[in-house]
Amino acid sequence: MAHVRQPETAQDQLPEPVVTSSPAAAGVASPVPLSAGTSPLPPAPAFGQRSIAEVLTSAAASLGVPGFENKLNLPAAKKVCVVLADGLGRNLLKQKIAHTPFLRGIQQASQGQVPVSLDSAFPSTTAASLASFGTGLSAGQHGMVGYDVLDPDQDRVVNMLGNWDTGVDPRTWQPFPTVFERAAGHVEVTTVSLPQFSTSAMTEAALRGGRFITGTTSHARTESAAEAMAGPGPSLMYFYVNELDKAGHRHGCQSPQWEHQLEELDATVRRLNATLPPGTTVLLTADHGMVDVPESQRIDYSAEPALLAGVRHTAGEPRMVHLYLEDGNDDGARARLLANWRSRFGDRIWAFTRGEAIAGGLFGDVRAEAFHRIGDVMIAARDSLALYDTRRVRPTALEVVGQHGSLTKAEREVPLLCFQADGKRAPRR
Repeated sequence: MAHVRQPETAQDQLPEPVVTSSPAAAGVASPVPLSAGTSPLPPAPAFGQRSIAEVLTSAAASLGVPGFENKLNLPAAKKVCVVLADGLGRNLLKQKIAHTPFLRGIQQASQGQVPVSLDSAFPSTTAASLASFGTGLSAGQHGMVGYDVLDPDQDRVVNMLGNWDTGVDPRTWQPFPTVFERAAGHVEVTTVSLPQFSTSAMTEAALRGGRFITGTTSHARTESAAEAMAGPGPSLMYFYVNELDKAGHRHGCQSPQWEHQLEELDATVRRLNATLPPGTTVLLTADHGMVDVPESQRIDYSAEPALLAGVRHTAGEPRMVHLYLEDGNDDGARARLLANWRSRFGDRIWAFTRGEAIAGGLFGDVRAEAFHRIGDVMIAARDSLALYDTRRVRPTALEVVGQHGSLTKAEREVPLLCFQADGKRAPRR
């Protein structure tokens, strides 16, 4: 298999995509066809057109930064603030619109040719989508292909979010320059987020570059954002909000706690509208949506030997499981494993191979180093179902209510709201 050459020192070095349309093309086992009667996989994310990967790249282009394309048709701007609300699915925003008076007004106004929704990355999880957001690349390129995935070099499963493995160098795992790094030589680049993310491995891998400003409350972060954007020059800002996602995981996205955090988000965007410089383009989007899974449907698949027949490692997340075979070239083992999962769960899941996922474009173009990080077999939940290997996850993992990672519209479709700040209370310099 051909390898992508590593990036050079220039900050605008871009990846050379290696398309592996099937394992056969890469010199390994051919994909197992979906069995008769199995529902086809949903369409791939619209990478390069209308996905989370186009947000920052289009924002940079709208500021006139060379080397970027404005795929989202954003208005030309001098300053852009991108608010990313972790876990805000478009479906949820539409359901709960009564809780968002400010955002409701934005939704009711025209935003011209700017699309009102985007696709998350696949899987529809924070590590994959934030990495696509930060790099402008599909998961198959940046290599962060799940919540936790196999590191083939160590032959062990490593986490891509809050528990980064000490044996994995973030800059080696995701070697391509971020949008922030590429833009920093042309405009002021600022991230406004929580203190714990300033030096995290996830930030180092996919969101590095520019100045990082922290605040523990939404009020503190909005004040810091207004001050940072008050200068005379062009600016690109990333403003991260994680409270919705936390509330959803703990209480569910249909809970009063989630609705309260949605109201707080509405108030946060309203404050940004008032305090950012007049005419600042404000974008609101998200990394993924969310669905609630009842306790009775949080299933320990490790208790069923047939679902682990021939499996060496399990990874992914409860709604998007990666299964790695003892022998990845054993077509018979792969076929039997797929059959066992389909027999057990039927139309409640999509069960497919790495080759089928890649051929279907779910990961976009896949570079050689990322190929074996993807499971030989993948299981994606279609309804209110979550799947756990309790041999390797803490018991508290089964307490999570709101979940994501799969291919359903509720998980993969996120909003894109675009408006210009009125700046009525913007600080002056």
